[in-house]
Amino acid sequence: MKWWFLIITMLVAQSIVAQDFVICGLVHSELNPLENVKVYVQEKSYGTYSDFSGNYSLKLPFQDSVVMRVEAFGYEPIQQVVLISEEFTYVDFELIRMKEIQEVIIAARKEEYYKSESTQSIDVYTPQFFKINPNPTVFESLQMINGVRPQINCNICNTGDIHINGMEGPYTMLLIDGMPIVSGLATVYGFNGIPQSIIERVEVIKGPSSTIFGSEAVGGVINVITKEVTNAPLISVELYGTSWGECNTDIATKFRVGKKARSFLGINYFDYRFPKDNNGDGFTDVALASRVSVFNKWQIARKFDRVFDFAFRTIYEDRWGGELEWNRSLRGGDSLYGESIYTNRYELFGVYQLPFKERFYIETSVNLHQQNSYYGTTFFGASQLISFAQLKWLKSIRTFDLSAGLSYRYTFYDDTTPATAIGDSLSSKNNPSNMQLPGLYFQTEWLFHEQQRLLVGCRVDYNSIHGFIFSPRVNYKWETSNQRNAVRIGVGNGYRIANVFTEDHAALTGGRIVEFASTLNPETSWNVNVNFTRNLRTEKSHAFYVDFGFFYSYFTNKIIPDYETDINKIIYDNLEGYAISRGLSFNINYFSSFGLKTTFGTTLMDVFAVENGVKSQQLFTENLSAVWTVSYQFKKLGMLVDYSGNMYSPMKLPLASSLDPRPASSPWFSIHNIQLTKAIKNQWEVFLGVKNFLNWTPSKGVPFLIARANDPFDKYVQYDTNQQVISTSDNPYALQFDPSYVYAPNQGIRVFIGFRWNFK
Repeated sequence: MKWWFLIITMLVAQSIVAQDFVICGLVHSELNPLENVKVYVQEKSYGTYSDFSGNYSLKLPFQDSVVMRVEAFGYEPIQQVVLISEEFTYVDFELIRMKEIQEVIIAARKEEYYKSESTQSIDVYTPQFFKINPNPTVFESLQMINGVRPQINCNICNTGDIHINGMEGPYTMLLIDGMPIVSGLATVYGFNGIPQSIIERVEVIKGPSSTIFGSEAVGGVINVITKEVTNAPLISVELYGTSWGECNTDIATKFRVGKKARSFLGINYFDYRFPKDNNGDGFTDVALASRVSVFNKWQIARKFDRVFDFAFRTIYEDRWGGELEWNRSLRGGDSLYGESIYTNRYELFGVYQLPFKERFYIETSVNLHQQNSYYGTTFFGASQLISFAQLKWLKSIRTFDLSAGLSYRYTFYDDTTPATAIGDSLSSKNNPSNMQLPGLYFQTEWLFHEQQRLLVGCRVDYNSIHGFIFSPRVNYKWETSNQRNAVRIGVGNGYRIANVFTEDHAALTGGRIVEFASTLNPETSWNVNVNFTRNLRTEKSHAFYVDFGFFYSYFTNKIIPDYETDINKIIYDNLEGYAISRGLSFNINYFSSFGLKTTFGTTLMDVFAVENGVKSQQLFTENLSAVWTVSYQFKKLGMLVDYSGNMYSPMKLPLASSLDPRPASSPWFSIHNIQLTKAIKNQWEVFLGVKNFLNWTPSKGVPFLIARANDPFDKYVQYDTNQQVISTSDNPYALQFDPSYVYAPNQGIRVFIGFRWNFK
């Protein structure tokens, strides 16, 4: 009996010795978990990488202690002895950022530099932030950013633009790697074609930046920074679908060609082809779309680490919405109403550093946007070519950083509307717009005290149609000696040259007649921004980041579509008065090392115009908005829970007649999302969630969204002698077909499921 007991004891002891033990925990720095950090056992072959939420898990054979080492680019490495006492041993690592390598941004000075040094307030968002509520496009992802709202402009084709602090989409400039690549057409249609797989970070500037970027940078700048080839995974795949039948695929890979050329390739495919009509108006709630986007970036190694990068992007999209029975054979006909948009877009951009001792760069970009679309029986064909080149010089002299650029921008635009017609009516011959815009900018940033910086800059452009345009700016930054608190103040000027038919979808759809009261002049604005930030750590495991801001923009020559003077028309004219966008914004981020992270932001604003002493609120603009995220990591389960949402106050909406029964403003509304993510072996992630789980849609509480949806071609509308719609038994509210009463997506609750795979 003793022999049996001894044998059993030896077997149990052997099994204990052979048992695997797990070391797991969180890798973070200050407020943020760190992704793709190398965690390994010193002098052993055991190692792993942290996942997208900063968590790592390492299985080891039993031993009393191990020497752990943690390494990440830009951070001081950590080496620590870890005692193993339980089957699961939890160890968190906090990395300290190297002094010479900090968070890098591009947008404010058109060169890479440290965010902590910026005199302008810039928000930076990583792909990890956008994964909290995954979306197929950058357009939809931006709804998570305070003060930024994706605006749906049409109930039928669902095209939209981005509002920053209440300013419409055409006031927002989109950059890729600091290069202006968006034209007027892409302001409305191009936001949907940027693959999520290519994104390293997104930088958001709120307020005019025309001093650096010229026209369109009036309301703000969104700069999409693509991944460096060296930092990108060898292969990454993201695939997910929703209960509505949407399917999104992101695939990316990197490769070498020879010894000097490295390349990164990203492909996105989105498909949705199942018409739904949950609100019962006979029209699709969400436009159907098939879209493919290809992005390819090249980096060429040169002597002395001089820069030679270039990339191209191409997008094709087939989008349609309308009556459920509509199909492509009915395109352009009047039997069933449909809005069908074929979009082709090509972009090429790059930067080349000249082989001089001084830092001279040649930056170029070319984009071609071609569109073939029908809005019912109205055909809109357009072609826009924009080429841009700039010689940029950077120089540092003691406490001064100098930057100067000589640029040239050429814009060709032709379409099938009165915008390019000869005379007052359309003819067989058009008169395409050819606009040339040479420009010169110069700015200097002076570190005149260890804690104070001053930036002064100006830009002069010569528009071949409108003449000289001058855009100055001044920015000042003060921070405490411990860099925990900072105040930034900025004053700047912006301008914009408008093209209504490329920027305002309402000009192309519905029954309203487009009318120009006069020749449209460039819009100009003056802006003041004041920003205060505080970085507070209460104890080792808790940290807060607080951001408070004030903004004020004063516009002259503002172009505001007038829906109210004549309900049958949209009248465009420069404002004979002024417009103002002013408000306050507040953000707070909380981070704990035990797995909880929250963000909350709110913006209070007042956007209005004054003409002839009469004040009017801007359409489609809320006075109060809020966004939030809450994330918690269940370490033992290896699972992350994300909850996100947003809320908006009422917005003024355009009514189609004095008898229109719909409310003149939207209700308060809020959209909520939840997601569960499970990391598997640091290469796989499976995620499952519910979007809009309260099932809110704008059709609730209103008699209809689309005016005269039963008569989209106005065949049975009756008019008086002045061509005004009259009330009849068939049309008691005296309406014409009009889909412009829209302020939020029609898409209700939907479940999504997907996975990600990253092979380092």
